[in-house]
Amino acid sequence: MTRHIGWIAGAAATVLVAAGAITYAVAQDGGSSATTPTAGSADAGFARDMAVHHQQAVEMSYIVRDRTKDDEVRRLAYDIAQTQANQRGMLLGWLDLWELPKVSADAPMTWMGMGDMASGKDGALMPGMATNTELKKLNTLSGKQAEILYLRLMTDHHKGGIHMAKGCVAKCTVGVEKNLARGMVDAQQSEIDLMADMLKERGAKARD
Repeated sequence: MTRHIGWIAGAAATVLVAAGAITYAVAQDGGSSATTPTAGSADAGFARDMAVHHQQAVEMSYIVRDRTKDDEVRRLAYDIAQTQANQRGMLLGWLDLWELPKVSADAPMTWMGMGDMASGKDGALMPGMATNTELKKLNTLSGKQAEILYLRLMTDHHKGGIHMAKGCVAKCTVGVEKNLARGMVDAQQSEIDLMADMLKERGAKARD
């Protein structure tokens, strides 16, 4: 049962947010008085940054899928890739709805007051993101070694994602976006716990 907690939480959050996103879009089209977020708002900043953050998770998941034959890891990677790709589509869709740019001249996480938190060195644009060097290494490994590196990288990635999602819960103003962020926190924490067990089974643990 524990093995499926993350997938269930992620799937439930995706369904909930999809329904909410449609409701919000219809309300806006119908002339709702709700205030549309500005380009510098937390809502827009979170949407832009988390879309980038999610894209790397999808990339890592597809890499490991082809580097291992382990059903458990492949299933987890597939679930993460599908969930985060769907959520990324929602985030970018909201930016389109609000008629806001998908890129910004501001540093990532500026909306959180933490624009100097990540240097962007070697491709790690935000906390938790893997470097280009780490992604290249993942592409060279196979079997158990690839599984361990993926689980470690994804654990770090989820921790960074949770940090940003909590920032949106605190700062965002659009209800469905805050709901999405809350769902991310719960689902990704469940997956962190699951990955800790998977690492232990492989004689490894998450990085400090």
